[in-house]
Amino acid sequence: MGKVVLVTGVARQLGGRLVRRIQRDPEVDRVVGVDAVGPQHHLGGADFVRADIRQPAIARVLAEYAVDTVVHMDVTGTPLGAGSRTTVKETNVIGTMQLLGACQKSPTVKRLVIKSSTSVYGSAPRDPAVFTETTPPKSLPSGGFAKDAVEVEGYVRGFARRRPDVAVCVLRFANILGPCADSPLAEFFSLPVMPTVFGYDPRLQFVHEDDVIDVLRIALHEPRRGTLNSGTFNVAGDGVLLLSQCSRRLGRPTMPVLLPAVTWVGSALRTVGITDFSPEQIRLLTHGRVVSTSQMRETLGFDPKYTTAETFADFARSRGPGLLPPETLARAVDQVATALPFVGGARAGTAAGPTAAGPTAAGTRTTGNTQTTQTTQSDAE
Repeated sequence: MGKVVLVTGVARQLGGRLVRRIQRDPEVDRVVGVDAVGPQHHLGGADFVRADIRQPAIARVLAEYAVDTVVHMDVTGTPLGAGSRTTVKETNVIGTMQLLGACQKSPTVKRLVIKSSTSVYGSAPRDPAVFTETTPPKSLPSGGFAKDAVEVEGYVRGFARRRPDVAVCVLRFANILGPCADSPLAEFFSLPVMPTVFGYDPRLQFVHEDDVIDVLRIALHEPRRGTLNSGTFNVAGDGVLLLSQCSRRLGRPTMPVLLPAVTWVGSALRTVGITDFSPEQIRLLTHGRVVSTSQMRETLGFDPKYTTAETFADFARSRGPGLLPPETLARAVDQVATALPFVGGARAGTAAGPTAAGPTAAGTRTTGNTQTTQTTQSDAE
């Protein structure tokens, strides 16, 4: 008999893709998809159960199908359909508590995979250049999805102590992008003009949605020789991109805003429903965040197909051309950087803080030949 895998959050694109993918796995005998709403996409031959993981009924689903592997995908920062932020938080936190309680009582569950986020590290001006899985955040996230992810991981650690016989794998994904990306950051990158924080050019990492599916598939199986698929792992593509590089590659100009006014701009964008420019996203677009992926490669045994730059390029192609051709925008920014070589003690286009300078993740270097990138590398060295 093969595995019986239960996947939560299958009404979303990523959850649906995972369900369709693991059905082709010869080691998987049955797939059960669970969500509070019916999916708009096809789930193949999987069994779909309409159930709210915030309710105790999820325990009956585990028992009825004798589930041995649970993949918890329903930890997200964006509402589905007409959902609200309150509903998202309840699903993230209360739903996870109910699911873990059901798994704890189930005698058949032997493996648990949790979709988490590198947002648990937060974004602060005195952050280390690179976060490892054991690096404590300088300041815990105070709200939003990042706080939800911190609480979820806390409940998961408690479950792991109570059920040491269950292999638990927590995957902390960097910002997920791709042609079907649905996240506040994807909405931000789709704006015709992107508001940024004046004087800051944060380093960002991305992971392609195809790699997300592949690493989840690896995590739900028994470990291969020399690997271990229980524990906590950062998942991101190689390298980093500066926000200014992202703007140029999209062909979308930026609108620098002074830091005190950024919160007002974010509230205005949320009010008109353009994008969820939340405080946590503002901090990310101010200070950035880079994580080490050595454990992902050495311990989990996963090697992403897409680098950070390749992931962003695939996302950019799916969004179509911006207001300006990327080459024209790059020349304009370089001309401004040459005309204004110093702003507030730092070169134009770079941040005057430790987050903008420093080594990149996993020994890689930021690529590109723009003035902004050269300056940042020089400062780092």
